[in-house]
Amino acid sequence: MKRLNETAIQTRSAPATHETSSAALWVVLARAYRSMAAFVERSIAALDIGLSDFMILEALLHKGPLTMSELSDAALITNASMTAAIDRLEDRSFVERVADKQDRRVRRVQLTAQGSALIKRLYVRHERDLDEVMSGISPTERAELRRGMKAIGLAAQAKLN
Repeated sequence: MKRLNETAIQTRSAPATHETSSAALWVVLARAYRSMAAFVERSIAALDIGLSDFMILEALLHKGPLTMSELSDAALITNASMTAAIDRLEDRSFVERVADKQDRRVRRVQLTAQGSALIKRLYVRHERDLDEVMSGISPTERAELRRGMKAIGLAAQAKLN
């Protein structure tokens, strides 16, 4: 048992190689993000909708009605841009602003029937495009990647606070 623990400690404290260094991981992560972001932007543009509008509709599809602040966080769009985006989507009858049932001072943004139908149709295509890009990555590897990226994000967030 002692030998096993010594091996575990040595493995955890082994010096990083170039491929396992934090700097190398950051470069790979940044390049992968840049490539995926470009792919997603092109994929969404082919759907004849802007990326921010798609992200708002997708957040509402998966999370339900949200306040403007919640929607900004969910769709990764700044508060300053959110009002114009919601106005644009409201003009196209894809979303509507409604008073919250518990607190009438709060307004929530929700999908209309037309907006719901649109984003459901677009999301199926978007998901198919993402599946195509990631087809070479097994479900086990995807789960590992997700856990690792989430850990990185949480660690970076903790350092910001």
